[in-house]
Amino acid sequence: MLVASSRSRTRMSLREEFDVQGNWLFRRRSFLPVLGVPLLVLIFQHFSYPYGSQTLEVIWEMFCLWISLLGLAIRVYTTGCTPKRTSGRNTGKGQVADSLNTTGMYSVVRHPLYLGNFLMALGPTMFFRLWWVALLYVLGFCVYYERIMFGEEEFLRQEFGEVYLHWAAETAAFVPRFKKGRRPDLPFSWRTALKKENQSLFAAIAVFFALEIIGDVVVDGHLDMEWVWCVLFIVGLAFYILVRVLRKRTKLLSVEGR
Repeated sequence: MLVASSRSRTRMSLREEFDVQGNWLFRRRSFLPVLGVPLLVLIFQHFSYPYGSQTLEVIWEMFCLWISLLGLAIRVYTTGCTPKRTSGRNTGKGQVADSLNTTGMYSVVRHPLYLGNFLMALGPTMFFRLWWVALLYVLGFCVYYERIMFGEEEFLRQEFGEVYLHWAAETAAFVPRFKKGRRPDLPFSWRTALKKENQSLFAAIAVFFALEIIGDVVVDGHLDMEWVWCVLFIVGLAFYILVRVLRKRTKLLSVEGR
């Protein structure tokens, strides 16, 4: 009995520890990944064009960008269909949930926003064409977001009880089960999606633009930008500024209840 009791206390201790760690990471999840940037300096020492061809490199970069945009699309669809105070960047306030999302993307996977984050960051890690870089990223993501997802689920368990437990039992945590899909309760709103994901769109473009600049300098010894990246960055920056102005100065992107 004493052994069983000790084990029970250990499990509870770990559960509480994971919850504390998850909430701590949740509040800082927007900027903590930036700490991995110094690692890029080491990775670029192994960077080269595939078969020495800059054209093949551009094709590969576009494929990597497509992977990131797929992740962005998941985030856009998710946030565009969810009500206010349920999904988004509640970084400063901590966990927020006025209701439990169980339809739309939340009917096929419990953490669609983090699935989107995974794909968005996977694209840049594939940029280097080094298997160990992608492996390190996947392992790091699992450890980092496992804590965050645990903290979120503990919060939802306390807020919604049996309703949450039933939904969690039917819905995969991270790998989508599309057969379980249900239409979202709210129609998709482009205005809400633009308001919430404009920053994510520009971040994806800016990251690839920066990687392209550094890669060219490392390989060629001088800056030799392809026009396609220059156009993407300029258009992306202009669009980002436009949406920011609309969000700050007007109510065009405001939707009641979103």
